[in-house]
Amino acid sequence: MKTVDLVYRTMYAELVQRCLDASFVTDFSTAGNFVRVPVKGRGYWYFEETQPKKTRKYVGPSDDPEIAKRVEAFQEIKEDLRSRRKLVSTLTREAGLTAPDRFTGDVVEAMGAAGIFRLRGVLVGTVAFQTYAGHLGVRLPGASLQTGDADFAQHYSTSSSVEDTLPPILETLREIDPTFREIPHRSDPGHTTQFENATRYKVEFLTPNRGSDDYTDHASPMPALGGASAQPLRFLDFLIHEPIRTVMLHRSGVPVIVPSPERYAVHKLIVASRRKSDANGVAKREKDVHQASLLVEALEATRRKDDLATAFSEAWGRGQHWRKAMLKGLGLLPPKKRQEVEDTVRKALVEIGEELDGFDSAVNSKS
Repeated sequence: MKTVDLVYRTMYAELVQRCLDASFVTDFSTAGNFVRVPVKGRGYWYFEETQPKKTRKYVGPSDDPEIAKRVEAFQEIKEDLRSRRKLVSTLTREAGLTAPDRFTGDVVEAMGAAGIFRLRGVLVGTVAFQTYAGHLGVRLPGASLQTGDADFAQHYSTSSSVEDTLPPILETLREIDPTFREIPHRSDPGHTTQFENATRYKVEFLTPNRGSDDYTDHASPMPALGGASAQPLRFLDFLIHEPIRTVMLHRSGVPVIVPSPERYAVHKLIVASRRKSDANGVAKREKDVHQASLLVEALEATRRKDDLATAFSEAWGRGQHWRKAMLKGLGLLPPKKRQEVEDTVRKALVEIGEELDGFDSAVNSKS
């Protein structure tokens, strides 16, 4: 696993901060003001404008230090698109960090401008994986970064409580490509969780399913998603818990919110175990375990094994159903790679003083 020189890691960190600051300027006019509003015992920032009429736009929790810091510095934030374009170019051409394909970058940028991340949506899937090279300061193989879709996740509780919504999703996507159309949900034809263009590029919305399996095959209405619904998925709540802010290397940099890399790695092992055995399922399974093993290697190379161990321990502690899926996911790795991943996890658990009930005996029995 090749790491990126310190100068480029520093440059990437600067780009992340400048993109986040610039997005704040883009989202919020200096003619308005930030107000703190209590909702169900917790404080939230809203942006309030009085002209031409009084409106409020949801910003985020008042106890989020990143948001609080930028609220305080709001008057001082300036856009610097040209300078950031040079940073992105340097990071992709000289540091060897991978940029998304242009179309994917445009889709995510448009969704970000529409407010998906402001409304606590999370970019998931391979497009999110693409951002980990810069975030971790490593070079990831290009084959693991290829995708033909963009997936976004949001908790239903968030969608129903922010009292704000995106503009119509289809209108946003058609500004990029007028061939985008709604794909009716297979079980609930009156709802749409996917949008597809003429080249079969898909944009999909997901939400965690922590209730009955009866919800699994039904679309969940999402008040904040501009008329779109979301597909409920098991294990997704683990993936999008405590996401991170980073940047996609597209144009002048696109600020995004993605799962933490350690949660992404563990989650990929779990979902790999649940893929179907048809050709499409096998291909996705291979990609899942490949991405998981790459992130484990990257986390070890960048001395973040304790983060991996913490995420692994949390998932392991959720019960036998989770443990079975994790073990099956590990078993899908090539023997040598599986041994490397298991050794990394063991060492990391020792470092944080954790001992997982039955982990050693379970992996040894699979050997």
